Parts: sequence; structure tokens; C-alpha cells
Amino acid sequence: MIPLDDHRTPEGKTATQVILSIFRVNGLLLAAGDLLVAGEGLTSARWQVLGAIALAERPLTVPQIARRMGLTRQSVHTTVKRLVRDGLLELAPNADHRRSPLVCLTEPGGTTYTAIDRRQVVWVNRLAGGIDRSDMETTAHVLDELCRRLDTANAEDTESGDGEGGDDEDTA
Repeated sequence: MIPLDDHRTPEGKTATQVILSIFRVNGLLLAAGDLLVAGEGLTSARWQVLGAIALAERPLTVPQIARRMGLTRQSVHTTVKRLVRDGLLELAPNADHRRSPLVCLTEPGGTTYTAIDRRQVVWVNRLAGGIDRSDMETTAHVLDELCRRLDTANAEDTESGDGEGGDDEDTA
């Protein structure tokens, strides 16, 4: 084990514990999601992209999906191509940006998402059962704030030339 010269504040130490828990929860959620959607021949990643469009209730571009879901454009692009090939999504012209088509659910895609959503309702209700609602609301609030701060920091890094950069055509 490598000793660390730890100069974290108490809040920094707790934030580190939260981050490590999020990493573990993320892995467990992806595994649970894979099991939940396996009957539809999907993976968690594909479900995530379908869900981004279904929950937006309108077509989105690949960069918009990536931003909403905290994923890279490249991974979303690959997933969208597979879902288009499988007939669950289709691409439509985008009047605002010729090179970035709109990603739309097809009728089979909507049907698939609805079927998965019905299973997810049962699963999530069982998962959340017995956890105090106010604790869940506090958790959601803290995670939303961490996302906001990370988005801001990443945008600042990109603007200063330290980040990936890119030519996103619009914001979500």
C-alpha cells in the first residue's frame, strides 16, 4: 500500500468517500441494468441512450445525449449507430446543424423503452423500499450539485485548453 500525504479537509475526505461509493454504485447499477434489459437484447448503455431520448420527449443530437448522460460523444455515437441498425432509433435531418442529425425513437424503440420502463418501476420501488424519502431527496440534491460543479470545472478546463474541447453545436 502506498502511503498518501493526505491534506484533505474533512469535507474533502467525506467527498472522497462519496466518490468511491458512486464508483461502486455505478458498477452495480450497470450490472443490474444489464440484467433488467437483457430480455430486450439491450445493454445498460443502449438503454441509457433510449432513455435520454424518451425522457427528453423530443429528438436530440448525439452531443446533447452525451451531455445529458455524462458520456462521451464517441460512445454515444457508437451506441446510436447500433440502435439505428437494430431499428430502435432513426436519424432525422437537423435544420440547426447539418452535420449533427437528430436522433429519434422509432415505434419499436418506443415500445421497447416502455416495456423496460415497466420492469424498472417494479425494480426501483423494491430497491428504494425502506429508505427514507428525505434521505433520497438529500442524496439527489448533493449528487446534482456535484454534477453541476463538475460540469462547470470541465467547461473551464475545456475553455482554458486543458480539456477535450469540441465543436458542439448547441447546449442541452
